Formats: sequence, C-alpha cells, structure tokens
Amino acid sequence: MATASSGLRPAQRAERQRISHQQQGFLHGGNSLTRSSISGQSSVRSKDNAKPLPSPPPRRSITPHSSSHSRDFDDDNDPGRVRVAVRLRPRNAEDLSEADFADCVELHPELKRLKLRKNNWNSESYKFDEVFTETASQKRVYEVVAKPVVESVLSGYNGTVMAYGQTGTGKTFTLGRLSKDDASERGIMVRAVEDILSNISLADTVEVSYLQLYMESIQDLLAPEKTNIPINEDHKTGEVSLPGTVTVKVRDLDQFLELLQIGEANRHSANTNLNTESSRSHAILMVFIRRSVPEIVEDDISSQDMKTKSNFPLVRKSKLLIVDLAGSERLDKSGSEGILLEEAKFINLSLTSLGKCINALAENSPHIPTRDSKLTRLLRDSFGGSARTSLIITIGPSSRHHAETTSTIMFGQRAMKIVNMVKLKEEFDYESLCRKLETQVDHLTAEIDREQKLREKEKNDLQKQLKDCCDSLNETRKNLVTRSEFLEKENIRLELDLKEILAELNCQKDQNSLLQDKIANLKMSIKQNKQHQLENSTYQKVLADTTQMYEKKIAELIKQLQVERAKSGSVREQLDAMKKLSDDHKKLIQQHEMENSKHQKALADTTQMYEKKLMELTKQLEDEHTRFEGAQEQLDLANMLLTDYQNSTQGQEEASEMKLKLEEMYWLHESTVNELQSLKAELKDQIQEKEAICEKLNDVQEKLSAEEKRRKAIEYELINLKKSTPECDKDFEDKKSYMKENTRGTSMFGTSASFNRSGTLRATQSSQRATIAKICEEVGLQKIIQLLTSEDTDVQIHAVKVIANLAAEDVNQATIVEEGGLDALLTMLRSSQNATVLRVASGAIANLAMNEMNQGLIVSKGGAQLLAKTASEKDDPQTLRMVAGALANLCGNEKLHEMLKEDGGIKALLGMVRSGNSDVVAQVARGLANFAKCESRAIVQGHRKGRSLLMEECALEWLIANCNIASASTRRHVELALCHLAQNEDNAKDFLSIGGLRELQRISMESSREDICDLAKKMLKSNMVFQGEMRSGWH
Repeated sequence: MATASSGLRPAQRAERQRISHQQQGFLHGGNSLTRSSISGQSSVRSKDNAKPLPSPPPRRSITPHSSSHSRDFDDDNDPGRVRVAVRLRPRNAEDLSEADFADCVELHPELKRLKLRKNNWNSESYKFDEVFTETASQKRVYEVVAKPVVESVLSGYNGTVMAYGQTGTGKTFTLGRLSKDDASERGIMVRAVEDILSNISLADTVEVSYLQLYMESIQDLLAPEKTNIPINEDHKTGEVSLPGTVTVKVRDLDQFLELLQIGEANRHSANTNLNTESSRSHAILMVFIRRSVPEIVEDDISSQDMKTKSNFPLVRKSKLLIVDLAGSERLDKSGSEGILLEEAKFINLSLTSLGKCINALAENSPHIPTRDSKLTRLLRDSFGGSARTSLIITIGPSSRHHAETTSTIMFGQRAMKIVNMVKLKEEFDYESLCRKLETQVDHLTAEIDREQKLREKEKNDLQKQLKDCCDSLNETRKNLVTRSEFLEKENIRLELDLKEILAELNCQKDQNSLLQDKIANLKMSIKQNKQHQLENSTYQKVLADTTQMYEKKIAELIKQLQVERAKSGSVREQLDAMKKLSDDHKKLIQQHEMENSKHQKALADTTQMYEKKLMELTKQLEDEHTRFEGAQEQLDLANMLLTDYQNSTQGQEEASEMKLKLEEMYWLHESTVNELQSLKAELKDQIQEKEAICEKLNDVQEKLSAEEKRRKAIEYELINLKKSTPECDKDFEDKKSYMKENTRGTSMFGTSASFNRSGTLRATQSSQRATIAKICEEVGLQKIIQLLTSEDTDVQIHAVKVIANLAAEDVNQATIVEEGGLDALLTMLRSSQNATVLRVASGAIANLAMNEMNQGLIVSKGGAQLLAKTASEKDDPQTLRMVAGALANLCGNEKLHEMLKEDGGIKALLGMVRSGNSDVVAQVARGLANFAKCESRAIVQGHRKGRSLLMEECALEWLIANCNIASASTRRHVELALCHLAQNEDNAKDFLSIGGLRELQRISMESSREDICDLAKKMLKSNMVFQGEMRSGWH
C-alpha cells in the first residue's frame, strides 16, 4: 500500500486508459453488460477525471411517500449567495455489476430538483441552482457554474469555483480535465483560463499558482521542493497570502496547459477500492488578474463607488480560486491501510472542518471555526467572505453509497444558505503613476542641470571678479609700500637738509663771534684815539668828513638791520604757520599711519630745533644791533673828543698817529660792512631755503592726504569683500552626513528658489574656501595655528575660523594635526570662555572627527571630556549643535565606545536635547544611530557581547519617545537606532518592558523609508524573543 500511495502516475494513467477503452468498447458494441463479463474487472475502479460514460436515462417511479427538504430561494438574483449545482456521474462497471442494481437518485433538470430515494416508498426532494444529468457536456457545466464567476473576476471581484463529493464521482474530471486532443472534454480550469486570456488586453496581466494541501501541509505543485508553506493573514483586510509560492505569468493557453500537466504530475494520488487514481490531496489553482480601469467605467455594481474616485489611474486586482477537493471516503469501503489510512484521516478531517464552517455560516453562528484546518483558512474568503462562489457537488447513482450521497447533498443545501459580501477590488495604478512621476523627475533633472550650469557660470564670474579684486588689492598694497618707502626717503633728505642748516647756523654763529671780537678791538682803538685826537690838526677836516661818512653808513646799516629784523619777524610767522601745519600733519599721520609716527616726531623735533636756532639767530642780531648802537655812542664820544682835540694845542705827531688809526678804523669798518652784507645774503638764502622747505612740506602733506584717501578706499573695498564673502559658522559642520540629512528633509521636487539659494551658497562657500586657501598659502598654516594662542580674542576668532574651514577638506586634516592644530583646538576648549571661540573650535573638531585616525587622537587627548564639559556649561544652541556633531562623529567608531562612555560623552550627548533646538536634536539622533549601528556590527562579527551601552544611559526611552518627531531626517535616525538596538538579543527585555516592540512593529509597517521597513521586519523575524511575544499576543 505504501508503494501505491507514492503515486506511480504513469502506470496508473496507462491502466486508467486501458479500462476506459474497454468500457467504451462494451457500451458502443451494442452488447448488454452481464455479470460474467464484468467479474474479471471487479478490482478495477473508475477515477474522478474519467470521461463520463453514456448511460440509459434513469428509471423514474412514483413513490407513495415523498417529502421535500428544499426551499425556493427568493434571493436568486443576489450575486453574493453561494451558487450550488449538482452533477450525476454515469454508472460505471461497479454499479453495473451489482445484483440488486437500483438507482437511488432521480433527476428533474427542468425543475432544477433532485429526488433521493431511501427505498421504493420513501424519497426526499431537493432544489439546487442547477441539476446536471450524466449526459451534460463539459461546456454546459462551465457556462452554468464557472463562467458567471469568471466574468465577475474579470470585473474586479474575487471568485471561487469548488467541487465537492465522494471519491470517484468525477470532481477532477469536472475541474481539472486537460484533454489536449479533444477540446470538448476540457475541464473548468482550462476553460476558465482560456476565457480570461481572451478577454484581457496587452496591458493586463494574468498569473497562476498551483498548490496542494496534503496531510495538512501546503506544497507548491509547480516547485515541489517547497513544502510546508505558511499561511499569512492580514488582520486589517482579512486577505490570505502564501509567501514563497511560485507565481507564473501566463501568456497563452499552451503555456498554462504545460503548467497544469506539471502540477498534475506532482500531485499525490493512489489506487483504492473506490477509485483507481484517487486524489490524496486538495488541489487549489490560484489565478491572479490585474486589469487597468478605463477613464469612464460603466459598472452597475460599483457605480456609486466610482463617484468618489479621483483622477488618478486605477487598477483592479482580482483572484480566482478553483478548488478540487479530495473525495471523502469510508475506510471499510476504500480499504485504505498504512499511509493511505493516514491520508484518508487528514482528508476526512479537513472536509469535516469545512462542513462545520458551512453549518456555522448557514445557521448564522457567531463563531466560525475557520482555524480548525488549513483548508478552511485558505477558503475563508470563499464562504462568508467577499468572493463570488460557485459550488458543484458530484454524486453517484448507486444506492450502495446512499449515505455518502445524502451527506454530499446536505452539504450543498447548507452551502446555498451562505451569502457573501461581494466587494470590488480597486486601487490606484501606482505603476502608471510612477511612470508619470519618472517623466517629471527627468524634466526636473534637466532643469536642475541647466540651473547648475548657470550657477557654475555665475560662480566662475564671481571667482574672476574676486581674483581681480585680489589683484587690485595686491597692487594697492604694493603702491602703499612704495609710497611709504618714498616718504621715508623724503624724511631722510629733510633730516640731512636740517643738519646742513644747523651747520650753516653754527658757521654764522662763529662769524658773529669774530665780529664781536672786531668790535671789541674797535673800542680799544677808539680809546687810543682819544689820546691822539690832538696829534694833527691838518687832518681834522678829513677826520670830520670821514666821521660823517661813517655816520651815514652806520645809519644805513641800522636801517638795514631794522629791515632784517622785520624780515626775521616774518620768518618767525612763517615758522609758526609751518609749525601749525606740521602739527596738523602729525595728527593725520598718527591717526592713519602708525608706522610714520617716528618720522612725524623727528620732523617736529627738527622743526622745534630749527625754531630755536632761528630765535637764537634773531637774538644775536638784536645783540649785534645793540652793539652797533654802543659803537655809535662811542663814535659820538669820539666826535666830542675830536672837537676837544681841535681846540687843544697838541703836536702834529699825535695828529699823524691819529690819522693812521682812523684809516685802520676805516678799513675795519669797511670789512665789517662787507661781513654784514654777506650775513644778509646768507640770511636771505636761508629764508629762501625755508620757503622751499615749507613748499616741500605742503607737497608732502598733500601726498599724505592723498595716500589717506587711497587707504580709506582700500579699507572700504576690503569691507565690501568681507560682506560678499560672509563667514558662516555652519560651514565647518559634518560635510557628509549633514548635507545628506538636509537634502534628506526637503521634498523630492524642490522649487527653483531653493535651487537658487543652494547654488548661491555653494558659490559663496567655494569662493570663501578659495580665499582661505590663498591666505593659507601666503601666511602659512603654522603661523595661523600659532595665532590660536594669541591673547587678542578677535585674532583667535579669525584664526580658528580659518582652521575650521580648512578642516572641512579631507586633504588638510592630516597637515592640521601634524602642525599641532588639534592640540591648539583642545587647549582653546579647555581655557577659553568666549562663546564664539568655543562654538567654532567645536565645529573644527567635528570636521577633524570625520577621520578615523583623528577620532582616536581626539579621545586619547581628552577631547571627549572637553566636549562633554562644554555641553554641560553652555546653553547656546549653535555651540551645542557643534559639540553634538563632534560627539556624533566619534560615536561612529566602535573602538571608542567604552572610552566615550567613561568620559561622559554619551551622557552629554543625551543631555543636549534639553535645548529643544531641532538641529541639536538631529545631531543627537545621528550620534545614537551611529553608535547603535557600529555596536550591532560588532555583535554580528563576534567582537562584542552583552547589553548595549546605550541602555545604561536610558537612550532607549528617549528614542521611543521621539519616534514620531516632525523632522524626517531626525525620525529616520531614530528609527535606524531602534532597529540596530533590536538586533542585539540582550536588549530584548528592555524593548519589551518599555514598549519598544510595538514601535518596531509600527516602523515595519508605517516607516516612510522602505529600507528601514525591511530592516525592522528582519529584526522582528530574527529575534526569537520578539517572535514568542508576538505569538502570545496573537493568541
């Protein structure tokens, strides 16, 4: 028997064909069947899918006692009621071989009634939706039973066609007959699929799956290696799905016939006493149809639903089930033993469960036991669901099987009482909508490319303008340096001129001293002349003339001295004016040119010295004038002495001596006059030189004022350049995760204004980075790092901003660390109290923390402790955002997790959510996601075991509380962190205690990201603790 149950399908098929040919030969040969001719074939049984044999019309007799247990259904037009038809199998060899042969069934097809006789006196009448005699064709059976269901399926409704009956009554023949040679003998399966393929368009799709339920185990007949397939039920819609089954897209009828032939070959069958090829499993053919809905749909059933449809394309998805149930059998009649006995038990058990569900539905019971069997679970939508169902029950004519026939008829009667809620299956055509959206995306992508090219052109223009400004700035700087050098040379020249003037004044002083000595000698000679006035009277007249001449010359000399004094006064005024101009010039230079302060001071000192010298010279001239007045008085005295001498009577010798002395005095006077004229000429030259110096000073003042104007213009240009390249503290944030997160929070179809802003920002950043790189090349990175330790706070701020922008580029990070930039930044975090310095330094460390090698250096040098300290002391959202970004980058290194926890980095990261700032919260979520991802990777690779470090810091509570946060990027990081934490089975108790499992289930169904949904589902399936909790929750 075990060999028979394994199903040697070819041998059985050959035997079946042989018996069929024999039976047909007996019937068509015109000979009557005799008991002896059939006795040799007593062990042979007919099969379900055998061709119905023609038989004489059933004998009808009027019974004295008959009763009717059927009723006329008022809801024949109700499409939701289960339609039931009955088909009578022709008599077979076994029926003809019985000695007391008598039919127990009498058919009235015109009345759609069936009369079941218990004996010759008692009978019962039943009404069905259709009654088929043994001569009914396969085509008529299909058109009456299955075609209305197929038409409903093509209109978007689910449908079921099922055959029920005793084994050997023709269920498989009615449903699954292939008959490649004779198309008229094809069963409902082939005809239904042929009808569906002929009524769909090229855009519609038809897919089939072929399964069998064998001993309560679902097996794929198209892929027999797939066994024990699970049944999934959607709690919301109630739909049943079988994951893992093979679904084949059908293009034509020949392909479908090949698939059916493969499935039939894999189906379990065996030879029993009642059937030579008895099906030992329930076969289920699933046909899935997807049809697009035209713009204007006229459907009587769903016309009211179409009023609510939008302009989006719709698609109708329907499913057709064709169920070939295994026949019920009694063990005493079938003779099943061993494995066949076990198969019969499971068949009868599943059919009993189906009968219970039918009874409960017919009696409107509040509880339907659909979970008692996998068969009832699969047919949940067919009976009491939303599908349109047709049931055909097959019976035999023999009274030997009266009990089985009665049970089958009662099953059909109860099934007719079931009314399903037929529903149209319509949904949006997401594929068509996706194609439209792809077209829009292509258009927007082209627009973005055009905008990017425009932005690149504008960027190049701005870079060119910036380069021109830098060139003009360098040229102006060079001009300033050249002008400064020229002024220094002028200063040196003026100093030399002043030295020459001082030397000339010293020479004049020496000459004045010589003149004083000569005047003293003249006084001595006058005294001597007093003694010799009376020496010679002959020379009195000459002496008087000489004296008069001397008086005239002295008067002229006095007048010249007065003129010189007036000129000296004007010179003093000019010097005062020059001093005032010099003071004004000094003030201007002190305000704008600190480098020329020494020169101004030296010029002022030189001017004062020059004034002092001029005052001394003026004083000397006044003294000389005084001396000349004394000399005049002495001359007057000499005239008086000379008069006395004329009156005296001295000798001629004294007169001659006096004459000689007077001649000497004359020559001395002439020499003195000459010297005074030379002094006058020298004084005039000095005045001219002073005027030239004043003119030069005026020129220098004008040049300095012009240079001051140029300097102000350059400063104004520098201010404009600063405004055109504003410093942005956010430029040195995480250049990879942050930009993906900001692009990740915006809509997929951004406006042109957002593209303009992003392009302008990129152009500004590029120009700023180019400027900073140029500054770094000119000044040197080492000098910039040295400026970080400057005592001037402004210098520190500018220097740290340059370092932060340089750190945003990967190529600069190694050089910054090698030059001591990291140590300087950590020192600033440790010692500085300036909020801007702390914010920018934290951002620079965040940029450096993007490199794995730098991460180890930062933590080993106490960077995590300093960042945690800064986070606890500061409340500025911008500073906290930078600190959170740095800690989030450090969380991406699994080797540093223990040190981060010991240094308080995780606690500080969670503590920063107190600010409530969305950017800070986004960085905190990113850090937790990085931490959880690295930790789960280490657990999978076997590097780490045990409960997550985040659990000790109460991070799970915060993540669950913020699962529905408004920001899409933050919500994505929170969901990722929860999924990675769920991968560690040691965290399962924490998830269950605070509701984490419920959030994981929500994420698996409602997350906006498909990859996160898949990850959550994977975690739920792989964690045995979660599986147990979910199963207990379902039960």
